[in-house]
Amino acid sequence: SSDLNMSEPTQLLYINSKEIFNMADYKIVLLKGDGIGSEIVNQAVKVLDKASEKFNFTVEYDEALLGGCAIDATGVPLPDETVAKCKAADSVLLGAVGGPKWDNQPGNNRPEAGLLGIRGALGLFANLRPAVIFEPLKKASPIKDEIIGGSLDIMIVRELTGGIYFGKRGRTEVDGQPAAWDTEQYSVPEVERIARVAFDLAMKRNKKLTSVDKANVLESSRLWRETVTRISKEYPEVELNYMYVDNCAMQLVRNPGQFDVIVTSNIFGDILSDEASMISGSIGMLASASLSESKSGLYEPIHGSAPDIAGLGIANPLATILSVAMMLRYSLDQPKAADAIEAAVTKVLENNRTPDIYEEGTNKVTCEQMGDLVCEAL
Repeated sequence: SSDLNMSEPTQLLYINSKEIFNMADYKIVLLKGDGIGSEIVNQAVKVLDKASEKFNFTVEYDEALLGGCAIDATGVPLPDETVAKCKAADSVLLGAVGGPKWDNQPGNNRPEAGLLGIRGALGLFANLRPAVIFEPLKKASPIKDEIIGGSLDIMIVRELTGGIYFGKRGRTEVDGQPAAWDTEQYSVPEVERIARVAFDLAMKRNKKLTSVDKANVLESSRLWRETVTRISKEYPEVELNYMYVDNCAMQLVRNPGQFDVIVTSNIFGDILSDEASMISGSIGMLASASLSESKSGLYEPIHGSAPDIAGLGIANPLATILSVAMMLRYSLDQPKAADAIEAAVTKVLENNRTPDIYEEGTNKVTCEQMGDLVCEAL
């Protein structure tokens, strides 16, 4: 500044202008969805705004319809406008979709069809589901403390756009009786890309990966295992082991500490990640990320829309807040902000709980109060 011969006010203006122009600016689409979706997303946005102030970036929001609310407004669970907005954004934050109100919709027009549709439209092939026990909630786990050990931190990597959920299906007759069929199919490129995501995560963690399949029965699993084995040669530092899905389901309860990163197919990942979530003590605490090859992603809590408590102000927003932390880490390149949010959640949980995780001796707080407390901790 002395070389530029600036006055002090001009120097300050110059410095502040540099800070402004160096700030990252992100565009986030909010899909609040159904049930408690609006309540939990609103609290997550509040925390994201506080993090943006603290870590010097800006966020611009847009809203779009997905799920039951989209059916009510447009007749379909995934309007074209929603797809267009999400494709133009840096990332997407989703609340939850579905509810009894739309149970009589045909299968291809249910709220969940909108969720499958947006995953496909955005190319979201990798679903990351961490199963973590927060120390203040350790007593809430149904698994004995001596089985869990010191801590639990598992990352399940689920393939999201292939397999039986996207395979050919139909109805037929067998011996004159109605029958139905669904097809499990994976191509080598599909397995290769999800395997590389899992190996990359393992390299950043404890360099240990478990690939889960049913290769003793299913041909698709045999291809899966062959492909993962070949990709493992690109990651010689990672210890790779294999496990059949039925054994993995048992081992998650028997000895969860043996796992670090698990990679598996769409349907197996769907089941195992929910099992792992309950080991952690509460499904209301767990976030998820669905990523594309371009790093853009969709972030959501793994719990449902809970229409029975919608509007009561008692929903737990922490899984959605923690989904924002994952967004900051995996899509927005703001790891310090992600760490700060996770630390704030841990701090708040020492003395404060929403009704779903309440225990005697702690303060019972509302959804909005929990969001406020996390902001204060930040």
